[in-house]
Amino acid sequence: MNKGLPDGLVAYKRTPVFDEKTIPAGLMRGHSTKAGVWGTIHVLHGELLYRVIEPPGELIVNRDSPLVVIWPQEVHEVALRGPVLFYVEFHAAKVETP
Repeated sequence: MNKGLPDGLVAYKRTPVFDEKTIPAGLMRGHSTKAGVWGTIHVLHGELLYRVIEPPGELIVNRDSPLVVIWPQEVHEVALRGPVLFYVEFHAAKVETP
């Protein structure tokens, strides 16, 4: 389930820091990143339940957890486990410009 972030990717964007009041509803139901885009979940305080829909799997994520990597087009969701602060960072292959 959590296969690690492949070499050669660069972070290019991140969400604002969300809490239990500001988390977008879309993150709590099945969704995915685009082709070629990986995500990493960074919990600053509290815990989240990270759930992969297919193949099914779940992880509790907190600030001491190993890095949780969301693979491209992997359908997943998160669930609150009380007060939390977290953000998601997005990664893609570095594009060389001529």
